[in-house]
Amino acid sequence: MEKIIRVFTDGGSRNNPGQAAVGVVINEHKFKKTIGIRTNNEAEYEAVILALEKIKELFLLNEDDEAKIDFYLDSELVCKQINREYKIKDEKLAKLFLKAYNLMQKLPKIKFHHILRDKNKEADLLVNEALDELEKRPK
Repeated sequence: MEKIIRVFTDGGSRNNPGQAAVGVVINEHKFKKTIGIRTNNEAEYEAVILALEKIKELFLLNEDDEAKIDFYLDSELVCKQINREYKIKDEKLAKLFLKAYNLMQKLPKIKFHHILRDKNKEADLLVNEALDELEKRPK
């Protein structure tokens, strides 16, 4: 039986570039993390990378497994770059793309879907929670 893994990712920075965080929802698992100073686009890639790393930890998959991984993200740029519809001109984004691409190589079928922001509320909430927690920490 084919395993279906649904992944929602979001990344964001305050002040772009600024303090950034990522949020990831993989089926019932949720992850959030601050990632330092990044642009919004860099944070979006970092969210995809975190999700790919977590998928490997949680499901112990390889490219021969009967599984389907569907990514949903609200960054049209990152989605279209990963799907190779857009060229990657920014050097930092190219490095992040390569990292994500390498993580995908040992996994079964992966598809990336662009969704509207209001369909990505849970991952967006995780990003904002992580950034709010960071701001509350004593300096």
